[in-house]
Amino acid sequence: MKTIQEMWVAKRYLLSSKDNNFISLISAISIFGITIAVSVLIIVLSVVNGFEKELREKLLSVSAHANIEDSTGTMENWSFYTEKAKEHTKVTSAAPYLNGKGLVVMGKKFSGIEFRGIESTLEETVSNIETEMISGTLHSLKKDEFNIILGSDLANHLDVVIGDKVILNIAESIATPMGKFPRSKIFNVSGIFRIGMYEFDRRLVFIDLSDAQKLLNKNSFVDGIRLSINDIYQSGNVVREVALSFDGEFLINDWTRNHVNLFRSIQITKSILFVILLMAVAVAVFNIISTLVMVVNEKQSDIAILRTLGAKPMSILKIFLNQGSIIGFLGISLGVFIGTFFTLNLVEIVSFFENIFDFKVLAADVYFISDLPTDLRWIDIVKISAITFLLTILATLIPAMNAVRTNPSEVLRYD
Repeated sequence: MKTIQEMWVAKRYLLSSKDNNFISLISAISIFGITIAVSVLIIVLSVVNGFEKELREKLLSVSAHANIEDSTGTMENWSFYTEKAKEHTKVTSAAPYLNGKGLVVMGKKFSGIEFRGIESTLEETVSNIETEMISGTLHSLKKDEFNIILGSDLANHLDVVIGDKVILNIAESIATPMGKFPRSKIFNVSGIFRIGMYEFDRRLVFIDLSDAQKLLNKNSFVDGIRLSINDIYQSGNVVREVALSFDGEFLINDWTRNHVNLFRSIQITKSILFVILLMAVAVAVFNIISTLVMVVNEKQSDIAILRTLGAKPMSILKIFLNQGSIIGFLGISLGVFIGTFFTLNLVEIVSFFENIFDFKVLAADVYFISDLPTDLRWIDIVKISAITFLLTILATLIPAMNAVRTNPSEVLRYD
């Protein structure tokens, strides 16, 4: 039998006879099961991918690709090191920083924070904080003006706006005739940013580098320099090469090390979800076995007649393989379409239900982000489709082999 004829017979068998619509119903259920399993798998993996991408982008919007610190914790002449670092072909820019911890106070409200002293003109070359400003500008941080930029959640907590004054206290004490008191300074709120991650929007503030040096009594010292690298996935190698070009001992770090546990947990979660949901796909696929077993039993006489007319066992095998393939193809195609549609419109769909039922799917203080992200990757769709189709073929082989073993003489003798 020719391939076209085999496919035609497979389609006829799939539709079944008018006397046994139950088989057609089971076939439809098999297609429906594969559709749901494939679409859910695509949506879930896209959401996990979205989490990973969103976290990476948000982390890198305030965290440099890599940083270098002096082993003593006091890097002097930072301008020399920034220029030296930029001599590396893969380093696009470099900027100094000085970190500290403190307490921001506004009236009776206060919050523990981490402040970062920066050179505003250089900082915007290694991070995207300027693009995340919702009020004010990064360039409002100027020497001796003691301005401060707060995250949106922190500003809401303190109930402050641009132009208000806050007190920044640090743990380091200052001796007075009355005893030791925490070092503090009044700052003017000159800007507010929103990253979309509670960790930054509530805990991180920016001040001018020279103001931070005075507050921490660090003179001209900084903690280190932050690098922007043209290929973020080469950050580890590049920062190592840059540090080796400096004289002295330095500590290096890059974004993959800073958040390695976070991204590793995301990958583990993605793998576990893939395996669990793939089991649902397998259950849906193996419904095909029931369908084809019933078809084989119903079509015993037809199979025997085809064999008598000269059909080879391989042709009989192909008929039922084609039938299983049709079920798998329809289920996969519908699943890919539905999964892709929901993934591309998931943000709007979730927002619609959030507005109706007045609840948030993601709490920013728990999940770091407040919106449900998605990242549809075609490689995942191809992988899901290929594995599902392979499982379909494997499930089809069992009843197909039973059809091949049909003895024409035995069947026709009792027909």
